[in-house]
Amino acid sequence: MHEVRPVTMAEKRNYRRRSDEDRIAEMEARIVELREKIQSRDRADQAVVDEVPKVQKRLREFAQLAMSHGRHDIANSTMAFMAGLERMKDDRPEPARRGEG
Repeated sequence: MHEVRPVTMAEKRNYRRRSDEDRIAEMEARIVELREKIQSRDRADQAVVDEVPKVQKRLREFAQLAMSHGRHDIANSTMAFMAGLERMKDDRPEPARRGEG
């Protein structure tokens, strides 16, 4: 059995008080994060970017199904597509050329 020791008043936790510089650095990081969030909301392709996680989930499920049924070729192709999709989702779309669209 485990020995149970009562906690005494002498056993206090050691807390490290954050310095002003630490708090300022945290706030600056939060500001950068919020600016990026605002910029991402203004993207013309935001609806597409928002759907990527849903598509990735379904593709992971499909790749697992393919693996379960011995179709490693399909699973590997699906995983390669997902890797490409992950890289592309953060890229900004190129402006359409004249005569397109």
